[in-house]
Amino acid sequence: MIAFVRGTVAAIGVTSVVLEVGGVGLELHCTPNTLADLRRGSEATLPTSMVVREDSLTLFGFADEDEKQMFELVQTASGVGPKLAQSILAVLAPESIRRAVAGDDVKTLTGVPGIGQKGARRIILELRDRIGSVGSAPISNPGAPAAAGWQLQVHGGLVGLGWTGKEADAAIAAVAPEAEQMETPDVARLLRLALQTLSRA
Repeated sequence: MIAFVRGTVAAIGVTSVVLEVGGVGLELHCTPNTLADLRRGSEATLPTSMVVREDSLTLFGFADEDEKQMFELVQTASGVGPKLAQSILAVLAPESIRRAVAGDDVKTLTGVPGIGQKGARRIILELRDRIGSVGSAPISNPGAPAAAGWQLQVHGGLVGLGWTGKEADAAIAAVAPEAEQMETPDVARLLRLALQTLSRA
C-alpha cells in the first residue's frame, strides 16, 4: 500500500494532480479543496489511498490524514465506493461528516450528489459506532500513520478487490492477532493474510 506521495506538482487538472516522483508522474485523484491548495512547480506531500481493481490501480490524494481516513471509513458503509466517498469529501469536511452521523442529520448527507434518503440513513446506521466523536480528528502525520489505521487500509483494499464490508470485517478480525505481534503493522502483509483467510472461507 502507498501511504503517501511526496513530489513536485507537475500538473493540476479538474479532478486530479500529477506529482513527479523520481522522474515518474503519478496521478492522484483529489477533491477540489485539496487541489486548491496546490501550486504547479511546488513540492507537495499528500496522504494517499490506493483502490485496486482487476484492471486498474487508482491513487486518491488527500489534504491530510484525517481526510484520508474518512475516505476509507465511509467506504465501509454499504453502497459507498471510492467515487461516492470522494464526492462526500468534496462537499463535506471530515468534521462535518462526523457531526452529521452523530446527529442523525440526513439532510446534510443528502446534500451530496448520489446520496438519497435511504443511502444517508444507511450511512448513519452503519458508521455511527465507528466514526468517532466530533472533534476527534487525528494529528496529521503522513509519514507515520496511526497503528490502528491498518484496519481501515486493509478494509479499503479488500472492498476495492470486490469483497463485501462484512467479509472484510471478518477477515480483519482474523488477522488482528498477527497485527498485535508487529511493532509497526505491515499493511501489505496483513492484506495478504486477510485475502488468504477469505480464500479459505
